Amino acid sequence: MQVRLNREQLRDKIHACWIGKNIGGTMGAPYEGCKEVLDIQGYNSPKGEPLPNDDLDLQLVWLSAMEHIGPHGLNANVLSDYWVRCITPHWNEYGIAKSNLETGLLPPISGEFHNEDWKHSNGAWIRSEIWACLAPGFPDIAVKYAYMDASIDHGVGEGTYGEIFTAALESMAFAETGLRDIIEKGLTYIPEDCRVARAVKLVLREYDKKTPWQKVREMIVADSVDLGWFQAPANIAFTVLGLVYGEGDFKKSMRYAINCGDDTDCTGATCGAILGILGGTAGIPEDWAEYIGDRILTIAVDGSYGTVPKTCTELTGRVMELIPSVLKAHGLFYGAEEGIYMEYTDGVGVYDREAAYKVQKTNMGNQFCEFSIDTLKEIMGYGPYYFEINGVTMSCVVQYETEPVVKPLTDFKVKVHIRNHRMQPQNIEFTASLPEGWSAEYRRTEHLAHTFSKNHARATWEMVIHVGEQTQAVNKVSIWASALGHPVPVLLPLVLIG
Repeated sequence: MQVRLNREQLRDKIHACWIGKNIGGTMGAPYEGCKEVLDIQGYNSPKGEPLPNDDLDLQLVWLSAMEHIGPHGLNANVLSDYWVRCITPHWNEYGIAKSNLETGLLPPISGEFHNEDWKHSNGAWIRSEIWACLAPGFPDIAVKYAYMDASIDHGVGEGTYGEIFTAALESMAFAETGLRDIIEKGLTYIPEDCRVARAVKLVLREYDKKTPWQKVREMIVADSVDLGWFQAPANIAFTVLGLVYGEGDFKKSMRYAINCGDDTDCTGATCGAILGILGGTAGIPEDWAEYIGDRILTIAVDGSYGTVPKTCTELTGRVMELIPSVLKAHGLFYGAEEGIYMEYTDGVGVYDREAAYKVQKTNMGNQFCEFSIDTLKEIMGYGPYYFEINGVTMSCVVQYETEPVVKPLTDFKVKVHIRNHRMQPQNIEFTASLPEGWSAEYRRTEHLAHTFSKNHARATWEMVIHVGEQTQAVNKVSIWASALGHPVPVLLPLVLIG
């Protein structure tokens, strides 16, 4: 079976996603930070004036990044460069990530170092719609980008789990209509014992028991009391509460989510976006849609890296133009004469995700990047202090044994996990450049097997750095990994705080 995306239906759902995002953000913004149960019924802002919201703003930066760099080249390091240039706020995790990035600490270290207070908070899951809209119906693709995004300012904390969950849920909403089903499937992408999963399961369990929503809200607050306010587990749970207790009614869902209080612009905006995807523009009440209009007003972005969409209609059109290239980059062929697998159509839209993923693996081979709970577990195995560099011939994950802090006359251990990008075996030569007075022990070469070998063309290289008598505030160690016979090495920039 082929994958056919009905052009106008898809356009309508994407447009409704952004309209719903604007509605929820505008309704919830005046009440952000309220700790009591609210009783909002509608807008508290002028007609035709959507309130600017970082929930949507940051996604406009990611749109520019995808347009400029493309789906093959986009990764967490690319997004981090856009972050320091185009995202203006310095508050909470946004500012901590920016200061870490400007020091040279790459994601996810940028979201871990000095970030215990905010790595579990809301800054990431509120900006997941762009990835879902670029991979409609294909959550494995959406969550791959969502992880890259969230790791910048949330490391591998609950904030990152939150964006993986919402991106998966929103992507599936394009192809499935069962709200409860996509919520439960979204949970399969994150650790079952994480706090986000625990809070969401609490809502589903109490909804099934017909517990009044106000009581469930208090249970969520109590469950997250150790984390405090403005944290992902509770606010994602408030969003899910709105969705399930609203039972498909847009206005009821929005009121339930926002009336729970806390980060109300975030809960309302995400609730509205999900319902927009599920029901399209027909599912958004005409009076609320007319009141908010189509405009996008920004407050948290510098558009110097690209033009910022002025309307939800323009944003929708630019996303539609990117979808074929994103899916093709992941092995879903577009417009081929033979074996056509993905295409826009004016007829009935058809998804066969399981068959599509089989085709992806066939087409992409070792390059197929399937992001699942197993992928996340592998990443978590590196610990919080690692970063990845993708080269032409190989990809390298640099893993620190501890946080990136050194003292004079101590040792610092590093592992580099290498994955072959080529069909043939390769010999990798390593060269290190260290601060004056420092030294290191490491193997000069490492062998990478071909992609059909039992070890999946992977190898692990280790280095022990002997810190000298002097350290600077910021110490830079450069490692060049060169595949013999290939002209372009991979540069691994280690930054160690003195």
